[in-house]
Amino acid sequence: MGFENLVIIGSGCAGLTAAIYAARADLSPLVIEGDQPGGQLIRTTNIENFPGFPEGINGFDLVSNMRIQAEKMGARFRSGVVGRIDLAKKIVICEGDRIESKAIIIATGASPRMLNIPGEEELFGGKGVSTCATCDGTFYKNKTVVVIGGGDSACEEVNFLTRFCAKVYLIHRRDQLRASKIMADRVLSNPKVEMLWNTVPLKICGEKKVTHLRIKTGDEERNLSCDGVFLAIGHIPSTKIFENQIECDSEGYILTDGVNTKIPGIFVAGDCCDRHYRQAITAAGMGAAAAIRAERYLS
Repeated sequence: MGFENLVIIGSGCAGLTAAIYAARADLSPLVIEGDQPGGQLIRTTNIENFPGFPEGINGFDLVSNMRIQAEKMGARFRSGVVGRIDLAKKIVICEGDRIESKAIIIATGASPRMLNIPGEEELFGGKGVSTCATCDGTFYKNKTVVVIGGGDSACEEVNFLTRFCAKVYLIHRRDQLRASKIMADRVLSNPKVEMLWNTVPLKICGEKKVTHLRIKTGDEERNLSCDGVFLAIGHIPSTKIFENQIECDSEGYILTDGVNTKIPGIFVAGDCCDRHYRQAITAAGMGAAAAIRAERYLS
């Protein structure tokens, strides 16, 4: 059995920032990297809105630099995935090893829901398929893009993209939006937006970048020319392992008071509890706050 002051579960922006702050506080945190070290950012080719990088930075480079900084401060990293956990007793089982900790920061992130259609994976990340308009919208100035979805998130993506794009198609499989009336009205009254009702995407097409989307409306199939495809069908928080141990909302996001939970010594940061912003910078900010809270708890 290993004994730790602080275990951080997850190695995206939230987990790595927490590691930097905790290591600098001389807590010697242990970071369990998870099944995707670096989190969602490793699939992002260029980040233009993270402070301090006026020319932008590659997502892989950003998280790599964070990890180097955390290690330099004294954080330790362990590859592997948490198989079981007892939050009340603060016991983590990782690849068969039992680790007991005085405090835990949960920074397991979330993953975007995908369509699982041909071309989606091949053209994701810098090639035209995205799950974040805030991150990638400025790359499509005066271009034509498609947003797929029908809820508030999809409408928010559409409204944001109309600031830059010449035209935005919103594809929804039903004949009315699930979004709130005010969000739906904004989209439907925007002259840059064209709705495609009762339509499903079949294939995202292009060699090195997106050129068109194969769609089906009723019994009719056709190609829709576009420069980018934004998926806005929701996210799945990576919190299943904590089921029945910690309070979550109906979609699985961990409920917090800031970064605090109702379990003493358990703190949360990043996309596993943030259903609203889901940005690298907000995850980093929460990671810093969680580490500060953990340090105060341990002291």
